Amino acid sequence: IQIHPSCPDSLVYFCCMRTKIVFTLLLAAVAVQSQAQEKWDLRRCVDYAVANAISVKQAEIQQKLSEVTLKQSRNAQYPSLVLNNNYGKSFGLRENPTTGIFEDQSFFNVGLNMQSSATIFNFFSRKNTILANEFDALATKALVDKQKNDLSLFVANAYLQVLLSREQQKVAAVQLQQSQAQLDNTRKLVRAGALPELNAAELEAQVARDTANLIAADGAVEQNLLSLKNLMNLDAGMPFDVVAPPVELIPIEPIGELQPEAVYLLALQNQPQQQVNDLRYKAGEKNLLAAKAQMKPSIGGFAGLSTNYIYFKQPIYERIPTGNTPTGLKVTTPTGTYDVFSPVFAQGARTGFFTPNSFGSQLRANFGQNFGLGISVPVFNGGSLRANYQRAKLNLQSLNLQKDQDNLKLKQDIYQAYVAAVTAMQRFEAAKKSVETAARTYEYARKRAEIGMLGTFELITNQNNLFRAKLELVSNQFDYVFKMKVLEFYKGQGIKL
Repeated sequence: IQIHPSCPDSLVYFCCMRTKIVFTLLLAAVAVQSQAQEKWDLRRCVDYAVANAISVKQAEIQQKLSEVTLKQSRNAQYPSLVLNNNYGKSFGLRENPTTGIFEDQSFFNVGLNMQSSATIFNFFSRKNTILANEFDALATKALVDKQKNDLSLFVANAYLQVLLSREQQKVAAVQLQQSQAQLDNTRKLVRAGALPELNAAELEAQVARDTANLIAADGAVEQNLLSLKNLMNLDAGMPFDVVAPPVELIPIEPIGELQPEAVYLLALQNQPQQQVNDLRYKAGEKNLLAAKAQMKPSIGGFAGLSTNYIYFKQPIYERIPTGNTPTGLKVTTPTGTYDVFSPVFAQGARTGFFTPNSFGSQLRANFGQNFGLGISVPVFNGGSLRANYQRAKLNLQSLNLQKDQDNLKLKQDIYQAYVAAVTAMQRFEAAKKSVETAARTYEYARKRAEIGMLGTFELITNQNNLFRAKLELVSNQFDYVFKMKVLEFYKGQGIKL
């Protein structure tokens, strides 16, 4: 941009700012366009869903909570240490904490105390509690993996639904293109007088139906994309598209390598839910041992250090003798019996103040220690410990039943998935033959229609039959692929396209 020297500064500033704005808008448009053109493959969709799914984040929070519990149980093995500091001002008759004598004296007091205690032996209750918490922490980690696996399977299914709707969209577009081409050719023949107007009208109706089918297919693509974005927790307004690999190039294991019994044995080892059940059962065993140990005596030790400091300011007065007063006592001597007198003093002028020793001196002088052992024997506590033990036994039985139930459900799911995969494969093979037959029939009908030996209605019927056969083929092919992927998922191979 060239600015003439005679232009005012405001005009120069306006031109520069306008250039910056235009340049920024161009950059934003390019960024939006590149983002809109960017396509996501299945791996990226799954990774994004796992990283942003609320269910996975909740499972990770539970994992962190179990790790906190584990850390706390480990720290409980070490001795406890408590420091107490007391500061206070006392008035009136009160026990002097340094002498133990009750005095009517106001004083400031500082008390320092440190106590420590530790469990020396408790029949391995804490050890088993730590082991139980370790298994619980591993179980919650396996639960996170289960959430990720389940979400991956859901995302893969939604991803395949997008691919299926795209294939159906292509079939509908080809169908409309063929119908439009037939309509154009028929119109030429109608104008030439070779065919009646009815033929063109019938094809116009077919074009309208095919147009409606294509619009429905377009809507299905958008709906499936929105469903996939919802599973990924992706903003619905964000430009988004997926990579569409040819369905015939998606790798699938041979059905012979996915026999249900072999898949089930592998699933018992690699499926997170089975790992969760195994770990929780082990945790239940350790909790049972810990509850049993709580009903037995435990030995503990304790030790402590303490000291204190006291401060007060007491005035000292001069004592002036003023006479004697009889005490009522008598003293007998060889020379006779005499009364005992006590001197009487009067308070004179104040000569000073009395204060205790310094802070450091009192802390050293009042320093005390204690230590010892203690034995705790649970004789009667309302049956709470016995109830805890019974609950732990019942919980272990419940965990074992849950484990058996989940294993049984897993086996049923795998056998059902295998039967569904075999059925889908057979339906896919049948659909291929159906398309071949429908295509051959349509080709014969088209050629006969071109020479006027077949009516437009019969031609349209054969064309629609081919259209439905192609849609059925695409649907069965994706259904077969997904059901095979479910078997691969149970086998522990994850989801890959």
